[in-house]
Amino acid sequence: MGDHTRRTRQRPHNHPLRSKVCSTDNPSPAILAASADGVVAIDGSGTIRFGNQAAADLLAVPASELVGSDLGFELVAGRPAEIELTLAGGDQRVLDVRTSATKLDGELVTIAALRDVTQRKQSERMLEAALRQQNAALAITAHELHSRLAAIEVLAHVLADEQVTMRFAERAKIAGRIRELAGRMQMLMRRLLKSAQIESDSSRTEPEHVPVLEVIVDQLAIVGAGSGRVSVRCSPALTAAVDRSELTMMLTNYLENALTHAMPPIEILADEQDEWAVIQVTDQGPGVPHSFEPQLFERFARAPEAGRKAAGIGLGLWIVRTLARANGGDAWYEPAEGGGSRFVLRIPAAPGVATGNGGGDIDDARSGGGGSAGACLSARDSDRDPA
Repeated sequence: MGDHTRRTRQRPHNHPLRSKVCSTDNPSPAILAASADGVVAIDGSGTIRFGNQAAADLLAVPASELVGSDLGFELVAGRPAEIELTLAGGDQRVLDVRTSATKLDGELVTIAALRDVTQRKQSERMLEAALRQQNAALAITAHELHSRLAAIEVLAHVLADEQVTMRFAERAKIAGRIRELAGRMQMLMRRLLKSAQIESDSSRTEPEHVPVLEVIVDQLAIVGAGSGRVSVRCSPALTAAVDRSELTMMLTNYLENALTHAMPPIEILADEQDEWAVIQVTDQGPGVPHSFEPQLFERFARAPEAGRKAAGIGLGLWIVRTLARANGGDAWYEPAEGGGSRFVLRIPAAPGVATGNGGGDIDDARSGGGGSAGACLSARDSDRDPA
């Protein structure tokens, strides 16, 4: 019957298999034809003796060809089943089937009522996949928190041990490592909290005029620049219309991602393009595998080759895109010229604020000098959480 790919599954049931004769009277063809569900009557050889228009539509068979054709599925009266169809265009369709036995023109037949449950099955599968993904993310989160707490416990024990002789510089280095581990745990918790806040669909604040360079420099001071130097080019006048705390989170996640996976130099370029404030973070790292690009901004997405040093739960880039779109913008990835990665953030520029493209470089972006800022900032090495 047609060129469709088919599969039928008998549903589990809690009673012994038995055929039920619903009626010894002939069912009214007019009633069957008017049914909103698809209805077919199948004889003992599997041939369709009757079918209404709804059944022809569900089975994707011309109504004129339905009667006399072979259903192609083994159905048992009294046992519910599901039929999976792969249609000619490649689309999937799932039909719920309820069956009973009756007589048609004196012959015992199986009446099958068909109903399209494709959307329901897709929703169930998506929910199952989301639950599996969430469980995996929770396991990763527990591992990340446990490993850092264990490291903090060991370092704190060393500092507290009176029998260990250390110079002040060595103690300061251990204390710095404890602060770093605690900071990374705080970042992980901020991402989890932001994820929960996004899911709750809480009320949004009004966008404000935010100086982009100011936020960039603040975040560079917080996250550090990893190995090497980070260059920043941004007009001090560039202003975005955005929630300031959300812009901070977006930039932090982009920077943390670059500092985790990149090789220097890392460049941050921000300018105005057609009434948009566009921020690009470009690095010279290995880039993103082409096969992973479609999943890059998905929630809990983690590259398969992510190693121990690049541990994380896969929330950072999802948060960036979600917040960017909530602020009327967008976020995406593109390969950088000559290798490496470029992560782009586009948000609305503040209306009526002239940004200008003045010239000149400054040595320290924190000085807020005029014109186009080209700042090189160095910071300590650090293993960072990935997106």
